[in-house]
Amino acid sequence: MVTRTPTSPKPGAPARATPGRRVSLAAVLLRLRAYIALILLVIIFSVLSPAFLTPSTLFILASHVALNAILGLGMTFVILTGGIDLSVGSIVGLAAMIAGGLLVQGLVLPMFGIIIYFNVWLVMLIALAVGVLVGAINGWIITRFNVAPFIATLGMLYVARGAALLRSNGATFPNLVGSPDLGNTGFPILGTGTFLGLQIPIWLMIAFGALAIFIGYKTPFGRQVFAIGGNERAAELAGVRVKRVKMTVYMISGFCAAMVGLIIASQLTAAHPATGETFELNAIAAVVLGGTSLSGGRGTIGGTILGAFVIGVLNDGMVLLGVSEFWQMVIKGVVIVLAVVVDQLQQSLQRRAVLQAA
Repeated sequence: MVTRTPTSPKPGAPARATPGRRVSLAAVLLRLRAYIALILLVIIFSVLSPAFLTPSTLFILASHVALNAILGLGMTFVILTGGIDLSVGSIVGLAAMIAGGLLVQGLVLPMFGIIIYFNVWLVMLIALAVGVLVGAINGWIITRFNVAPFIATLGMLYVARGAALLRSNGATFPNLVGSPDLGNTGFPILGTGTFLGLQIPIWLMIAFGALAIFIGYKTPFGRQVFAIGGNERAAELAGVRVKRVKMTVYMISGFCAAMVGLIIASQLTAAHPATGETFELNAIAAVVLGGTSLSGGRGTIGGTILGAFVIGVLNDGMVLLGVSEFWQMVIKGVVIVLAVVVDQLQQSLQRRAVLQAA
């Protein structure tokens, strides 16, 4: 004899979806949003433009993704601490102008009446050091004077862009191929050189990604970054040097931005002070699309790289379709807003799942 309570399902009847299952399914879909968006974009642009999946287009796409990914990796560490860096686009332009000026004009020392020309490696190191210095200034202002990261980096956005314009009075440094007599040739290799069939920027993206994963998940510094974003006060009570870690993440962001500036100047063999405008939007979009929370403490390095692919496919796809540059800006803004909304939905579902489990 089989007894059955009124709430028990009949034998053979399909099981009803419980609220917990619905929440779990929604959470999984939100967690996989970057994969879903990338697949949909590839399908859409492949249908609308037969040239999208050609080898030449994919080769160009990969080099563009590399720029967004490198910039986004530095931004990821900043956002994981609960901060933001709006100055990365200006640092890109400043680093390009510093490198271009040193290659074309050298370092002029009027008091001694001499001009010093550095080799390409020293030029790159100086430009990268400038990026790190700007990042350190950002971190110092934020930690020393308790200025909101949004305000501090917004001010630095204008300072760095103005410095880039002052470097050449708004002019472009062209023909950055160097001179054999001055010993500063070889700069274009950084942006256009290849190794094992892949461009150098793609290898740099792989190297930066591997290093970021190691730092983020295998070192005490990485764990401290996540801890600060999760609960800054608790991290401080646990002995984490919050100010030092925060300053370091802004220096990392500045370094990554300077590297992107060098790559772009190398690809164009020219440096323009407007280089990198609105790049901060691409970086933030890649980070948020990849699943990193703007409130800090939650995110993945791999997710940022995936988000960079989404932004790269979106940008190049719209260019292939002949979408107006103005509409491209509108669409990018919409993507960022939607990414933040989806992130908030994901956090809301996670809180609901915790309450149901409790």
